[in-house]
Amino acid sequence: MTATRDEHSGSIRDLCTAVSVFAAQRRRLFGIAYRMLGTVADAEDIVQETWIRWQNTDRTQVQEPAAFLTTITTRLSINVLQSARVKRETYIGPWLPEPVNTDDDPSLGAERAEALQFAILLTLEKLTPTERAAYILREAFDYPYPRIAEIISSSAVSARQLVSRARAHLASAKQITVEPSHQRHLLEAFLAAARKGDARELEKLFAADVVSYTDGNGVKLAARIPVIGRGRVAQFVAAFAHHFWTGKSIGWVEVNGQPAATLVENGEVTTMVTVTASDEGIEQLLWVMSPQKLGHITAVAT
Repeated sequence: MTATRDEHSGSIRDLCTAVSVFAAQRRRLFGIAYRMLGTVADAEDIVQETWIRWQNTDRTQVQEPAAFLTTITTRLSINVLQSARVKRETYIGPWLPEPVNTDDDPSLGAERAEALQFAILLTLEKLTPTERAAYILREAFDYPYPRIAEIISSSAVSARQLVSRARAHLASAKQITVEPSHQRHLLEAFLAAARKGDARELEKLFAADVVSYTDGNGVKLAARIPVIGRGRVAQFVAAFAHHFWTGKSIGWVEVNGQPAATLVENGEVTTMVTVTASDEGIEQLLWVMSPQKLGHITAVAT
């Protein structure tokens, strides 16, 4: 009887320790999975699966729990990303990462904001899953190359090469990132001109090769192809001014570490818009209209 009671107490202590260790790493794990997959639901699924595997592991054999959990999360994310790209081929219109409200840090919990901004996440889509994992672990979480190599099952030299290739891909995205205060200023100016339908004023705000992406997955009023070029984007935005903004109030929120505006109708966020910019002006207009991607967005009305 005593032995049974002691075994039971030991199991409870072991489980409590497992929960405590996992809870201490959960934000980091979510941050990795979100950066890898670009959606909250997929990231949460990865974290849940990591917890299940942690529960079912002989934890007495795990010398470094944080490294063990990071490895599981990263490898699961690589597998899911490979299949997710196939699914996205049937997505209606452009696919954008799901915006997350970083005003109050909803579980992103990274030491650094790297690989959160939309310009970077969009460019990360062009990398292989392993390149993406290596870059995120190095740049967002400052993992040393030998540890990255262990996680992705490669050599330290290969890990360094993967990160180097990823940086080369991302060089242009980094060049179009400006300070959040300047982004906010440009976005405010854009909204003022857009609501008036002033194409000439809009053109002054845009870089020559500006691109407008709308993620709507078939929702009404969402453009199904990117619109490219200063004049075309200005005309596109001006064309829907007389009906698109009617009945909507504008709120402000920080998403992915950058300012964004929300369009609220009948108390519900129906659209989020943000920009990426360079010294030449707005480089990308990013509209999220898919209801499935707006659930984590709240805004303060102005």
